[in-house]
Amino acid sequence: MRAVLTLTSLAAASLLAAGSAAAASGTPKSPLAAYGYHLYGEYCLSCHGGNAGGRVNQTSSSTGAGPGRDQNQQAGIAPSLHGVGALAADFYLRTGYMPLRRVGLEPRREPLILGDHQIRALVAYIASFGGPQIPRPKPWLGNLSQGQALFTEHCAGCHQIVAQGGYVTGALPPPLADATELQVAEAVRIGPYVMPKFSEHSLSNRQLDSIIRYVEFTKRPTRPGGWGLGFIGPVPEGLVTWFLAIPALIVLCLLLGRRLRS
Repeated sequence: MRAVLTLTSLAAASLLAAGSAAAASGTPKSPLAAYGYHLYGEYCLSCHGGNAGGRVNQTSSSTGAGPGRDQNQQAGIAPSLHGVGALAADFYLRTGYMPLRRVGLEPRREPLILGDHQIRALVAYIASFGGPQIPRPKPWLGNLSQGQALFTEHCAGCHQIVAQGGYVTGALPPPLADATELQVAEAVRIGPYVMPKFSEHSLSNRQLDSIIRYVEFTKRPTRPGGWGLGFIGPVPEGLVTWFLAIPALIVLCLLLGRRLRS
């Protein structure tokens, strides 16, 4: 009986040691994450390094080369992906921000080079290193007027009041016309590039729902005043005044003056 217990204990210890070794080696546990592991080696390894640990000041000729990127030597300064979770992986891959065409560029929305199944596999692999999950926004529960107020306070300084994009020092905040509800929620929680990150303490999930609802409204705004002029505020209205209305008034005054003199 004692011998049986000893053998059982040894077997359990062996299984535990094997499991620990597999976890340490970064071997994915699910088939989807295993497929993502191979995709990572093809698309991400040259910048983010083995086991998603990140690379700093690497100058190898292979660094930065890979599908979707300029095929020349680039210094790899890609961060570790441990702890970013499915949240960041899903956002950067589904917007086309990654793979980044050239190290040092601002991530911009690009045509996707990966299919849906490939993206889900890569997300599953990155998520295996821990981190937040993909959010589940519910904009239909948000308040439109509150969303406008929150967007004006937190977002309009960069993205403009109707989410048409803008200019800030060192970056070009993009227009949000192509951003899905989920991508807006992910960006708010991640804070990509120069955008600040908003935690649930800064913006609750319900407030985030309101912001998303307002962003969706800006894609198809109502036009109670007629010509929207791009919906970017007083700038186009001023241009219309100076370049259309004032010249028209001057011409009208000249015509009336000639008629009065004749």
